[in-house]
Amino acid sequence: MSAGKLPEGWVDTQLGSIIELKYGKSLAAQIRDGFGFPVYGSNGVVGKHSIPLINKSGLIVGRKGSYGVVNKSIGPFFPIDTTYYIDDFYNQPLEFLFYYLSFLPLTKLNRSTAIPGLNRDDAYDLNIALPPLAEQKIIAEKLDTLLAQVDSTKARLEQIPQILKRFRQAILTAAISGRLTDKWRKLTDLQTIWKSHTLGELVTIDRGSSPRPIKDYITTDENGVNWIKIGDTKEGEKYIRSTKERITREGSKKSRKVTPGDFILSNSMSLGRAYIVEIEGYVHDGWFILRLPENIDKDYFYYLLSSSQLQTQFSSLAVGGVVQNIRSELVKQAIVNIPPLPEQHEIVRRVEQLFAYADTIEKQVNNALSRVNSLTQSILAKAFRGELTAQWRAENPDLISGENSAAALLEKIKAERAASGGKKASRKKA
Repeated sequence: MSAGKLPEGWVDTQLGSIIELKYGKSLAAQIRDGFGFPVYGSNGVVGKHSIPLINKSGLIVGRKGSYGVVNKSIGPFFPIDTTYYIDDFYNQPLEFLFYYLSFLPLTKLNRSTAIPGLNRDDAYDLNIALPPLAEQKIIAEKLDTLLAQVDSTKARLEQIPQILKRFRQAILTAAISGRLTDKWRKLTDLQTIWKSHTLGELVTIDRGSSPRPIKDYITTDENGVNWIKIGDTKEGEKYIRSTKERITREGSKKSRKVTPGDFILSNSMSLGRAYIVEIEGYVHDGWFILRLPENIDKDYFYYLLSSSQLQTQFSSLAVGGVVQNIRSELVKQAIVNIPPLPEQHEIVRRVEQLFAYADTIEKQVNNALSRVNSLTQSILAKAFRGELTAQWRAENPDLISGENSAAALLEKIKAERAASGGKKASRKKA
């Protein structure tokens, strides 16, 4: 792992010289009693069991499946047979080894062509730069502080998308209630009376139709027609511009056509989600087709359908159990408020201006999150190059030399392992 000159007092060695990866033990899910101590699989805690395999703190490394993933248990635990575990640290700080193993490329050591797995010998052969024991403790302390700050920053950033989601809904609520354009109305001489309608009074609503069995009509032929499904959409997207599948022209005769400018509204699964169609295509009976009169701005109508007020109405009108759906007769009963067309245009302008502001913030947050996510590895790299403790070494030369050096520590570990009969465990294949 070291490149160039080692920090003073450090020594080059291999991972297998300072740890032993022991095999976990089988504990089937139906045997775990759900009480007491954490049971670790390759990707973390998978349950609890009243009898631990290991009666002290330790590290767990994924062996099969999520191989190379490192977890720590502060206290007794049970590592199952998809893991390795470490319970002898030879006076080295558990936190230091946890951070070092997390930094090493264990997740890139897969040799299996079937179930991904970490070969223990490959892990043992990794070159590492070992610091003196006293410096290990300082490194662990510094990483505790720095990575806690990273985690705190990440947690705050991860809250912002939800805040922006609530902000967008608040904008839509203000838009369709008239509050967003309240001052605008006072400054205009235009008549600004809002009218309440049911959706059925305002637009035409038809239900899609499906040729059955649909598998008989799916085609890859370029002469096929677009077949619009919920899988062609993403939450928060406004338009449908392409489809993943096509159906035959014969199948289209048993379906309903949509054309650019039509609205479609999901009536099951992602209930009440609205989209504006920008392609010709056909829709199944999981969609309603809504067509607007000329006195309704399509963008205003989209924001109206996307508002929490309309979504709440759709949910209250839905029927069914796990998979709810809504009948067209009930959709037609939803109440909507429609301002004059000039105010609709003004509402759209203001909503899109505010949404663009939110989009800019969200992009900045995502960029910041990307940087924060890479910051952990950057900090770990500095730690294990000795950069975080350069000043400490200069101030404490006696703690990194002679019997306190890493070379002396390595000899002590070798002696202790030899005395306990533990040297390196037999290298059976992972």
